[in-house]
Amino acid sequence: MVATNATRCATYFIIFQMKMLNYFKTVLKKVSFDARLFEKELRKAIRTLIAEELQELRSWCYANYGSQYGAVLNRCFVVN
Repeated sequence: MVATNATRCATYFIIFQMKMLNYFKTVLKKVSFDARLFEKELRKAIRTLIAEELQELRSWCYANYGSQYGAVLNRCFVVN
């Protein structure tokens, strides 16, 4: 089976997005000491990631920081 350029591009995109999700998780862990920084970085992540990664990030955030930053998470993940 020969991979087409479109297939390669799609594969690289998926790998890139997964790395971005992990990058934002790392950043959020590092700034979790400050609510303002946490919200700023979370909003950046929300603007950058696609829907599938956003759902995973949302679950991860609530599981890890729901008790500490519940109000921030509710503000950032509000659905209009």
